[in-house]
Amino acid sequence: MKPSPHPSSGPERPAPAPGLPALPGRRGFLGGLLATAAAAAAGPALAAPAHASARPAAAPAPRATRPLLLGTYTSEAGGGTGIGTAAYDTATGAITPGPVITGVDNPSYLALHPSGSTVYAVAEQDPGAVTAVRLTPDGTYEVLGSRPTGGSGTTHLSVHPSGRWLLSADYGSGSVAVHPIAEDGSLGERTDLVTHSSPPPGPGQGGPHAHQIVTAPDGGHVLAVDLGTDTVYTYTLDESAGTLTEVSRAALAPGSGPRHLAFHPDGRSAYLACELDNTLVVCAYDPATGALTPGPGQSTGTGSGTSYPAQPVVTGDGAYVYLANRGPNSLTRYAVEDDGAALRLLDTVPVGGDWPRQLALSPDSSLLFAANQRSSTVTVFRVGPDGSLTAVGDPFPAPVAVCVLPFP
Repeated sequence: MKPSPHPSSGPERPAPAPGLPALPGRRGFLGGLLATAAAAAAGPALAAPAHASARPAAAPAPRATRPLLLGTYTSEAGGGTGIGTAAYDTATGAITPGPVITGVDNPSYLALHPSGSTVYAVAEQDPGAVTAVRLTPDGTYEVLGSRPTGGSGTTHLSVHPSGRWLLSADYGSGSVAVHPIAEDGSLGERTDLVTHSSPPPGPGQGGPHAHQIVTAPDGGHVLAVDLGTDTVYTYTLDESAGTLTEVSRAALAPGSGPRHLAFHPDGRSAYLACELDNTLVVCAYDPATGALTPGPGQSTGTGSGTSYPAQPVVTGDGAYVYLANRGPNSLTRYAVEDDGAALRLLDTVPVGGDWPRQLALSPDSSLLFAANQRSSTVTVFRVGPDGSLTAVGDPFPAPVAVCVLPFP
């Protein structure tokens, strides 16, 4: 895979041996990790108020902790050795480190199965691949093996809401693939591969670069964002055969470099980060047809210079959008208006790290996590009622952090 003309993907990777061997179950992942984190987070009991002295003081409820997974590059200097595990305090955002899931190459993006029992990782290298890892309630994990995507530089993946199909995007080859998911979470042989052969690549691009593939909230359409062709492709997925059929295309400004989109909860608007022209685009979405209609590019609020916006995220109530800007190492906050159809830029805040590659909100949108690739850290922010971001704690060290996945 040739080096990228821009900093979207990681450096060139050595070709791996075909497939990944299954590893035996290992102890101490979820159960032990959460038990340790809960013990560390538990604080002293609070004294009862004076007016309640006649009532016996109730024991304080332990603060909740939830698992957190971390993606990295295993073939990069200073990178990790697999999928990092941790736990986060749902009240304070404090992160407690855990063991590493080894036997997984270059897991730069992660996605959880709806059942919560399996996590899927890309292998961002040439040839590209996707890997399944089973997680069990008693604290074991097992690498179930990997399947080739048929492309190169696999950079993104997502699980179809049915839980039966894994969708992946290959940056290097500009292709998207579909794999069936078995009942045990393992992956079957690829059922489809679509390469974006038109329109021609945008200015300065050597070819198509599929950067994201995601199912729309309506569940009936799959959207693939291609940075190289400045296009978002909409497909329908045949849930019996696992094949994609293109039904619509959305053309972005030439040279804009669309990278990642996020939907408003109502499923009728989406927000698209364009990394090459430093904009965030509000798009109208028609659930009936799958058609995406981009509006004009909006400012990232980062001033002059290249901001390399990476990814937007939307709060669960649809009130705010946040955008990661890698150039100035900042986060932009937007207020959502007009029922999702408009954004109003509010402010930017420092991310507290270098090169924020990916963002994730906790399931209740009370915390925001930023994976900072070049500083090898994860920074955490508390989300206020007004959408404001307040940094909490010290940056959490994580080797070449390029993805953070908080569990619900």
